[in-house]
Amino acid sequence: MTARLKTLPKTFVIGDVHGRRAQFKALVEMLPRDEERDTLVVLGDIVDRGEDVPGTIADVIELQRTQPQRVVVLRGNHEQMLLDFIDGRDDLWFHAAVGSETTFEQYANRPLTFEIRENYDVAQREVMEVVPPEHVEFFRALPFYYEDDYAIYVHAGLDCSKHPRDTDPHRLMWSRDEDFFRRYHGKLCVFGHTPVSFLPLLGRIGNHGIYVHHSAIGIDTGYTHTSPLSCLELPDFNLYQTFESGRTAIHHIRALVSETLRYVHKRRGVPI
Repeated sequence: MTARLKTLPKTFVIGDVHGRRAQFKALVEMLPRDEERDTLVVLGDIVDRGEDVPGTIADVIELQRTQPQRVVVLRGNHEQMLLDFIDGRDDLWFHAAVGSETTFEQYANRPLTFEIRENYDVAQREVMEVVPPEHVEFFRALPFYYEDDYAIYVHAGLDCSKHPRDTDPHRLMWSRDEDFFRRYHGKLCVFGHTPVSFLPLLGRIGNHGIYVHHSAIGIDTGYTHTSPLSCLELPDFNLYQTFESGRTAIHHIRALVSETLRYVHKRRGVPI
């Protein structure tokens, strides 16, 4: 059985990166990923808060450029807020809680002043001048979900009654739905957006910082000086984590394997 499982292509799913370039690079390097067969999925929210947002974006773009068929990057609500700001639809991206100040200052190499923050037209013009067009076009091209044999991958969550292709993208990027967290039984869904510490307790017990409950798996393991950046490997449920301190960790998640994943294995002729 072990030999047959090893022949299956794998999917590695990384949660919200938020500009943590060093942690992201260390995480990608530690993954036992066959670049010709295995898929890497990044769940979005690459921008804002971290120590090197422009460098992180450049790394992700290069990773996708060199492996276009094996690297999938989804659009998170932070990328959407930045696009809405640039397109003149909304100024939510400049809210103090978003973490956009670090993004602006890293691109511009100068402080975000009160005068810029308080004048939308000036701020919009400044952002358009400092963020490279290549990065903006990269954000615009990001899909809202991805699906393979193992799971559906989305930034925030699903409408339990709909496939993501039939769902409002706003819900896929922004939702924090207790019904989804507690009662979703569809095809396995891996999501980020909501830090695991804010998800229901039952799904957090014994899962090394991620959330596993029925068919919902949350892997946004937070953004603090001590929280890890996490990557879940399917179908084996191995969890890879890197920390700001440079520490790394690998765990095998032993929570209930969903019936959906059992079906995938059975269909491929691989016994559980």
